[in-house]
Amino acid sequence: MKHDVIVIGGGPSGLMACIAAAQGGARVLLLDKGDKLGRKLGISGGGRCNVTNAKEIEELIKHIPGNGRFLYSAFANFSNRDIIEFFEGMGIRLKEEDNGRMFPVTDKAKSVVDALVSKVRTLGVEIRVNTPVAEVLYENNRTSGVRLKTGERLEAPCIIIASGGKSVPHTGSTGDGYAWAEKAGHTITELFPTEVPLLSRDAFIQSKELQGLSLRDVSLTVWNPKGKAVVTHPGDMIFTHFGLSGPAALRCSSFVVKLLKQFELPYVTLTINLMPGRSAADVYETTMAAARDDSKKAVKNVLKQLLPDRIIPILLLKARLSGDITYDNIPKQEWTELCRLIQAFPVHIHGTLSIEEAFVTGGGIHLKEVDPRTMGSKMMPGLYFCGEVLDVHGYTGGYNITAAFTTGFTAGKSAAEFALEAEETAAY
Repeated sequence: MKHDVIVIGGGPSGLMACIAAAQGGARVLLLDKGDKLGRKLGISGGGRCNVTNAKEIEELIKHIPGNGRFLYSAFANFSNRDIIEFFEGMGIRLKEEDNGRMFPVTDKAKSVVDALVSKVRTLGVEIRVNTPVAEVLYENNRTSGVRLKTGERLEAPCIIIASGGKSVPHTGSTGDGYAWAEKAGHTITELFPTEVPLLSRDAFIQSKELQGLSLRDVSLTVWNPKGKAVVTHPGDMIFTHFGLSGPAALRCSSFVVKLLKQFELPYVTLTINLMPGRSAADVYETTMAAARDDSKKAVKNVLKQLLPDRIIPILLLKARLSGDITYDNIPKQEWTELCRLIQAFPVHIHGTLSIEEAFVTGGGIHLKEVDPRTMGSKMMPGLYFCGEVLDVHGYTGGYNITAAFTTGFTAGKSAAEFALEAEETAAY
């Protein structure tokens, strides 16, 4: 069978590209090197699949700190509202949770994956799994097809690279697409881990005394070496045996990576605000009032009303306060320092886990070489990109998958138009 469009990669962007291309009238072939489509989708959102985020477009863009503005044209083609309508139109009812996150009512990623694959099949897309691609072929300064690792050659005027980044490699994302793009003349910006747990060599981390402690509704601030706040993220976090993890920590990770590299630092300082949204005076008065109300009780026990039990000894040690003193013996200077630490508990971050252990890959195909209206290559006619292979990355919470779906839809629609137009031209 002759194909108009070959899509490489059966993740969220690749599946959506197949659907859009087939709906556009193209004959589509989907190639995936694994034995199962939608593997990364199947583990997203903790296995529940956070299919998109319901925030307004401007807010969505803000939550995609890695070149989110590049997506404006793609969102005009296929927005988060269109994604919601798309799934509900296939019978996948969605529900909105905190911070705009949209999940299937079933709470099962499998229902989303099954619906997408079923739609792809219904549209007549030919699917070949366990079919690794060796190279994308370019002839006469245009895309001509692919060569499989078996040596088989498959021809098509349009190729969509939807092969993912280098994060979570067990789902098939091993960075294959970068070499294919480079062969076409594209630049690959430096790859780095984002949405990734943070590493610290601080003594209280190495001693594991806070391991497993979860903090809810705190805020984390990343500081540059000049003492300026780079970014602050509210949310939940957890202390691990190697450092920090959880949503707030993951959101800080790309900023940490960039600062470590930019300034060639041994570590970056993060501070945790255990009582965000309050003034220093309010924190001082709240803690002092609690001590005054229980004036005979040791302050280490009074503070348990306000702070997580396990972090109190470390706070007291850093403030040079004895936990056994009572209200009548509180030294003002040390108590002021304690309150400062409550709002800015420092953790030195020395690095992150590897890119393979990250949730998302930063860097990728240079966006100045990609048409944002079509996701088409500016270097090679007939070549398109979508998903994580592009130099676009967002926070967890439905933002990356939204970018995958919108770039996939745009690439598929555009590739179909290009292929069919080329076919009509050839017929004349």
